[in-house]
Amino acid sequence: MHIGVIGATGGIGSRVVTEALGRGHHVTALSRDATRIDEVRKNVVWRSVDVLDADAIAAVIPGLDVLISGFQPGNAAKDIADTVARSIADPTVYATAARALLKALESHPRTRLIVIGGAGSLEIEPGLVRADSDELLHETLDAIGLPREYTAAVRGHRDALDVLRTSNRLWTYFSPAEDIAPGERTGRFRIGGDQPVLDADGRSRISVEDAAVALVDEAELPRFVQRRFTIGY
Repeated sequence: MHIGVIGATGGIGSRVVTEALGRGHHVTALSRDATRIDEVRKNVVWRSVDVLDADAIAAVIPGLDVLISGFQPGNAAKDIADTVARSIADPTVYATAARALLKALESHPRTRLIVIGGAGSLEIEPGLVRADSDELLHETLDAIGLPREYTAAVRGHRDALDVLRTSNRLWTYFSPAEDIAPGERTGRFRIGGDQPVLDADGRSRISVEDAAVALVDEAELPRFVQRRFTIGY
């Protein structure tokens, strides 16, 4: 397959590139400024793209089977504080990016889109979404060490999902586990839909490496077209 990865230098995006290449796929790695990338790997081509510009996205889609977007403002892998600050300053950016991606796909309707989003829109109880409750969000943000102001960004991710849900394009939304961090690639995890997958201790957790496995799995064998999915141990 030929897979495009927006945010290919990011924490999840870089692992998706590695995972896809390891399975023999061709990758178009997309970044804000690919001229800064100094690496050469077989079957990967680097290109610059502005994910908020539908025309720019449309220009890189031809030839892609799947476009995976790991867009974040700033570069979270290199400066998480900057990304957090940017996300708080303009939480609408996630929905703006979703609209641009969908607009770009209007001229390429057969290309599938997988958007890496957030966990805050998962149902923690029937009809109860963490993003709808300040108290629940603050509890989670306190636990993972993010400022409570990041509540706005969590809701921005939810708004992006709502944008996708109005579309008839071939989209998939991926909500990682609430606790996601670099770790081991095990290839062993459970898959869920709109509710978080919890381990024996009641935790929603996954490694970044296994998130990449799940994303490339979905690229290879689509199970959640026009739906959201999540994973966890």
